Amino acid sequence: MATPDDAAPSKPQAERAPTRRYQARRDAIVRFAVEEMNRKGVRGMTLGEVAARLDLVPTGVIYYFRNKEELAAAAFLKGIGQFEALIAAAEGPDDPARRLSAFVRAYFDYAGGVARGEADRIPVFNDVRALNCEPVNLAYVEMFRRLRGLLGELPRTHRNARTHLLLSQMFWIPAWLRQAELSDYPRTAERMSDILVNGLLAPGVAWPKARAAAPSLEGEPDSSSELFLRAATQLINDEGYHGASVERISARLNVSKGAFYHHNETKDDLVVACFERTFDLMWRAIRTAEAASGSGLEVLATVASTLIGHQMGGGGPLLRTSALTAVPEGIRAGLMEKFGQLSYRFASMICDGIADGSLRPVDVNIAAQMLTAAINAAAELHFWASDLTPETAGGGYVRPVFEGLVSPPAA
Repeated sequence: MATPDDAAPSKPQAERAPTRRYQARRDAIVRFAVEEMNRKGVRGMTLGEVAARLDLVPTGVIYYFRNKEELAAAAFLKGIGQFEALIAAAEGPDDPARRLSAFVRAYFDYAGGVARGEADRIPVFNDVRALNCEPVNLAYVEMFRRLRGLLGELPRTHRNARTHLLLSQMFWIPAWLRQAELSDYPRTAERMSDILVNGLLAPGVAWPKARAAAPSLEGEPDSSSELFLRAATQLINDEGYHGASVERISARLNVSKGAFYHHNETKDDLVVACFERTFDLMWRAIRTAEAASGSGLEVLATVASTLIGHQMGGGGPLLRTSALTAVPEGIRAGLMEKFGQLSYRFASMICDGIADGSLRPVDVNIAAQMLTAAINAAAELHFWASDLTPETAGGGYVRPVFEGLVSPPAA
């Protein structure tokens, strides 16, 4: 095991410029921290695992970063800087549609560099809130504002909702991009850009009126099992898998750890149950909408509106698919397979809409992933567009998925 390359500084590090060797080692630590965070989340990443990637002892990392939180902050700030560069690459054109397409192309160009080993990975921002670091939070908000500028002139609530939607789409790409060949990245970027700019709605087709009511939760909302499921789901969404500890879940419900284990054998059993609850809600929304019949557009719009309205209406959020990144590998594969089945059904429903003329021809596989991301992103919509309600989210958040992010806001 190696020790730090540089001798201990004779005066505080902040008072002199770092050497090249110091900066190179520090950059390497951040790079491997990003990879560990992407695998295990902020709370799951350890200094020991990062150190081992560099053949260092843990104190070798502490020489550069005082603790795990400081290292995680550096990793997130680096990622925000990477996104800032992608946004800058898209700020030239005057037309919002061209800016949006340029941003997506820049992202896929960068992703290609990562795949070829020419660029560092961007951190997954799923549990950035779990860090609760003010400099990171401020930098993220500034990045959000700069991205918002790509969308042009829109009412503030609409711009915020659409920017959150756009960011969530970009954050979800790593979950499905492995299905595309590296040589197909430019093609994938073009097809995703087309959906983001132009939506799914066929030209001349009117937006459907709301029809199906949200499906009710299985079981009583104040039952012990439902309360545990809601508390765990909210914590996992906010803090990641590792942040949602037994202690935190119990504290949120004001019960003892003994009470937790009275209702749940293990934490992983509860996590699986949270995912199963989400799958059940999504499938019931699909089947309710399909039972009412209608065009492919009507069915899809009803599913999206139902699930997004459910999350905003206090019925308890869906577990974000991004939580899968830190779930233990022993249960991750089975859960990913079930999410894959949902995406497959969404793709099939989009095919139905293309066939009946209510949806325009698009890449159904990419569109299905984007619909999944939009539904999941609604769990955090209140942070960015607090003025939207379950009644107004259809026009402010759902319709842009179908009409495009640069479309005029719904009246």
